[in-house]
Amino acid sequence: MATHMIVDGERLVRRLKELGSLGVDQDGRLTRLAATDADKLGRDLFVRWAKEAGLEVFIDRIGNIFAIYETSENSGAAPVMMGSHIDTVIDAGKFDGCYGVLAALGVIEAVKSAGIHLARPLVVAAFTNEEGVRFTPDMMGSLVYVGGMDVEEALQAVSIDGKLLGHELERIGYAGKRDPRFPAPEAYVELHIEQGPVLESFGMQIGVVEYLQGISWQRITIDGVANHAGTTPMDLRRDAGYAAAKVMDFVHDLAMKYSTEMVGTVGSIDFEPNAINVIPSRATLTVDLRSPREERLLAAETALADEIRSISNTLGVSVRSETLARTKPVEFCDDIVDRIERIAELRGFKSVRMTSGAGHDAQMMARLCPTAMIFVPSARGISHNPDEYTPDLDLINGAHVLLDLIIDLARKH
Repeated sequence: MATHMIVDGERLVRRLKELGSLGVDQDGRLTRLAATDADKLGRDLFVRWAKEAGLEVFIDRIGNIFAIYETSENSGAAPVMMGSHIDTVIDAGKFDGCYGVLAALGVIEAVKSAGIHLARPLVVAAFTNEEGVRFTPDMMGSLVYVGGMDVEEALQAVSIDGKLLGHELERIGYAGKRDPRFPAPEAYVELHIEQGPVLESFGMQIGVVEYLQGISWQRITIDGVANHAGTTPMDLRRDAGYAAAKVMDFVHDLAMKYSTEMVGTVGSIDFEPNAINVIPSRATLTVDLRSPREERLLAAETALADEIRSISNTLGVSVRSETLARTKPVEFCDDIVDRIERIAELRGFKSVRMTSGAGHDAQMMARLCPTAMIFVPSARGISHNPDEYTPDLDLINGAHVLLDLIIDLARKH
């Protein structure tokens, strides 16, 4: 393992700042939603850097960008792939996704500069619409890439502003001709900020990600009867708002019951008619359940369904639920996870094995090839927020672990 090699940390940090300056609106908010003009600016900059590094760049039909380093010695071999995404949420930070893409580019530049001979090509992937803010589902580019969604269906996705993804990719110049799944990788590794407080709170420099939580998203609609808030006795009400509160309370208690193996969130709620003096006739709320154990997630979904039926019968309201998204937990490749842990130790970094609570492109790539993730600390655990921050040294440390790992994997025949 080439622990003496380094990535150009100053250049990595400078690039993160430059990319983070693209898509800033007049109010100073960074918003680079998929297939927008701002996204084009970010894509163009990454492609320019990749070409300046001497890499060959390909775009597939869903707009995924692949920057490839291949030599005559390893041409045709299955590559080792790194990457993430460069689209953002609204009012975003500068590190989520972008760090993984730019650190991967830095790794290839370090390998080229050192003249290391590898048995496999190296690829940086920047996947389309990972955040899922403008188009659904999230992690769309990687999902299409691994065959989990038909590319034609994805291109027909309608944005929150009424535009087709296929048309928008054409408009910004990123509607590629190659079919997805080019090139098919031997392995995939994603370097990412943690987006949580674990590493910082435990004084760890590297997170060795073993698992990625399964996610269950539901929309629950409760129909009751609107009536006067002052004249309707409590025992004669069919109150959709109260029923929603019961669901919220149940989700919280359910997640607390399973402790570290479950989190549960009611992230949005709407009432109709939404007036201070009217009993709600309808409540619509979303439930987000996550667990690293599939059996735990299934049990929670069943428990919630049972509770919904009980609430309906007890309060005289009708309740229906709709699945918005469902992904199984992911267990990353044991061999790559072990390698990350050993490399961190050789570099002198404190590391801890952990579970990712957020979704990532690696979640999809694990369906296709051996996959793993590396985390670096997030200050105060903040992400999807302009205060998102990771110190330069931690960013560079993570890039060095990725560098050693990729050399190790790409030297294998």
